[in-house]
Order: sequence, then structure tokens, then C-alpha cells
Amino acid sequence: MTKNAIVLGAGIVGVSTAIHLQRRGRQVTLIDRKDPGNETSFGNAGLIQREGVMPYGFPQQLGLLLRYALNNRIDAHYHLRTLPSQIAFLARYWWNSNARRHANITRAYAPLIENSVVEHKDLIEASQAEALIRKDGWMKIFRSEAKRDAAFAEAALWQNEFGVEYDSLTSADITRMEPHMMTSDFAGGIRWRDPWSVLDPHALTSAYRRYFESLGGRFVAGDAASLGPFGSGWKIMTAEGPLEADDAVMALGPWAAVATRRLGYSFPLGVKRGYHMHYATEGNALLNNWTLDAERGYLLAPMNRGIRLTTGAEFATLDAPKTPVQLGRAEAAARTIFPLGGRLDPEPWMGARPCTPDMMPIIGKAPRHQGLWFAFGHAHHGLTLGPVTGRVLAEVITGETPFIDIAAYSPQRFKP
Repeated sequence: MTKNAIVLGAGIVGVSTAIHLQRRGRQVTLIDRKDPGNETSFGNAGLIQREGVMPYGFPQQLGLLLRYALNNRIDAHYHLRTLPSQIAFLARYWWNSNARRHANITRAYAPLIENSVVEHKDLIEASQAEALIRKDGWMKIFRSEAKRDAAFAEAALWQNEFGVEYDSLTSADITRMEPHMMTSDFAGGIRWRDPWSVLDPHALTSAYRRYFESLGGRFVAGDAASLGPFGSGWKIMTAEGPLEADDAVMALGPWAAVATRRLGYSFPLGVKRGYHMHYATEGNALLNNWTLDAERGYLLAPMNRGIRLTTGAEFATLDAPKTPVQLGRAEAAARTIFPLGGRLDPEPWMGARPCTPDMMPIIGKAPRHQGLWFAFGHAHHGLTLGPVTGRVLAEVITGETPFIDIAAYSPQRFKP
């Protein structure tokens, strides 16, 4: 008898998990309040970051922390009134970002990143989404020689330990690659060779969803709040009535903390919010590369809908009103290096990244429930890690030997 599974959350992680379970003979229903790809997966930088072996840590230097405290930066912003509720999470995040602990976390995290491109390649080809993909890496540029040289040294270490490929760029190289960019303020940069970029992240998730449905899976509108144990399995209310399943996967991104709390778990999940806006260009200007202005903390991406400008992290509660001050600062800085035209979106898009204090996702079996599985907490790398997470979790659920060791990402590590 075919076993049924429900996957809660139709972002890139949820859709990828649903595909891999359906491929392995499960009858899968994907459930979300909105159509696939309309939440956090909609508003990312569009990078499959094979180079991203090192998770984003919390600053350790006192001088830098004091500069962040002024709350006037592009790469980070915080809501003062919400800080008291986030102190415990931030303290653990800071502790785990210590150089020694961060190095150990990087080595544990690397297997996910190392398989990110090849697992996306599988689903991109299966969903016939090649037209949405570029395979020419991305560029990180630096205004100071000191930051440039430190990045070169770090890239060399990553190449030796994790096989990450890169090119060192001079200011002249950047000018050649981006002739419409004002590059006089830049001392050089790095072009990461291995990552792929996505011209429309929402369209990619939609393509994966169509492929999932072609395998016999289906999408139904529903609310994770109605999920509960039922006999030896699980039951949830949907727009089509109650649905029962043998297994349930929670891939709910930033909403996972609330959903798991209803079932008696208490994961130390934090939220980093972020913003984006699309722009036209002036005249015949072209942006050829996904480009990060590293010392300002914003990224420009040449996507199908226009030039997407993305911000750094905003520390605020999930449901707090939008405060896109970082976007305004980023836009002002970006206009000094590239001829952006008018805004193309009616208002800034805002999304939330689900984060753990040790910077690694939560992937695996729920500690106290049979048939319940978790896949969330991917922080800045949700798009990057969707397919690799989906494959390895599906292998565990169906009793296969997982192709990578996921012990480091176990929910048990937080003793929920």
C-alpha cells in the first residue's frame, strides 16, 4: 500500500522535499496558505551559492559591534524595541561565531553547500528550467585594499579545503567586466566561478512545483496550525477538507518556530528580515554580473524583472511592520556606482530568513513524534540548499542510507 506524506511549506525547501518523496513512491500533498514560492523563496538574491561554505557569523570585533550599534548601516539594521526578546538568540549566535567554533561549524555545514549546484542541476533539468539559469558565477568587489587582500587570503583557504574556485580581480578587470559601472572607488574583487544564478527565483520554484505535479503530486491550500497527530499518522484541514498522512514534513521557514511550538517544541529560531526592489536602467546601461558591494552590504542582480537590489539583514520580529530604511540607503549607494533608473515595483518586497544560533539548518526526525520531520532554519541559503535538503531528508524518511551525513543538523542538538 502506498504511503502518504504531507509537506507543509511551499518554498524551495518544501517543494524540493515533495519532489524527492514523490520520486521515491510516496503520494505527496504539498500544503501552504499561498501558492509555491510566494514567501521567503520569492525575494532572495537568486544565487545558488556553491562558494558559501562559511555561514554568516555574528561580528566579534568590538569596534565593528560599536559601529553596528549606531544602526545606520546597509548590511544590518535592528528594531530597538524588539532587542530584549532577541537577546538570548543573539547571545548564542555571537558565541557560536567565535573563530574556533565557527570553523568547526563551517566544516559541518560544507557537505550541504558542496552538493548544492549538482542537486539543483538535477531538478532544473527535470523541470526544464534551464532558461532561468546562468552558470557564470558572481562578483564580490571591495573598496579598500585591506578588505580585498583579506578576501583573497580567505578564498585561497576555501579553495584548498573545500574546492571552491575563484578569480582574483583588479580594478581594471572589474571595469572590463562591467563597462557601465563606475569602478574608480574599487580596489579589486573576487569572481566566484562555481555558483549558478537564477534570473527569476519565483519562476524556478514554480517550475519545480509543475514538475512535482507531473510526477503525480498535488498542491492544496491549508494552514499548518491545524496539523495534529491522528492515529499512527497525521491529520490536517485543507481547502478540500481533512487530509490524513503517514508522514508530515515541516518546511515552514520563518514560521516553523510557531508551528513546532504548538506540538511542544521550543527551537531557538531567530529571524533576519530582508528587502528588495527592482529597477530599470538609464539609457543603454547593462549590468552583466551579480555584484556585491562588499563594504556597503548590498547586492545588484540582473534579473528578468529588472535590476534587483537586495539589502542585508534586519533584526526584528516576524510580524513587525516594514521598515525599509536599509533599502533607501542601499539605493543611494548603488546609484553612485551604476546608472539605476526608476523603481519598477509598487513597494519594497520584504521577506524573513529563519536562522538558528549555530548557523546550520534543522533537518531530521522530530524527537518526540513518529512520522514528523523537520526541514527549516536555512538562513541566507534557503534557495541554495532546497534540493540537497529535499533529497537527503527524503532518503531518511524512506529508509535509504542518506548520501551525506546529517547528524550535525539534527533537531536533537537543541534538546527541544
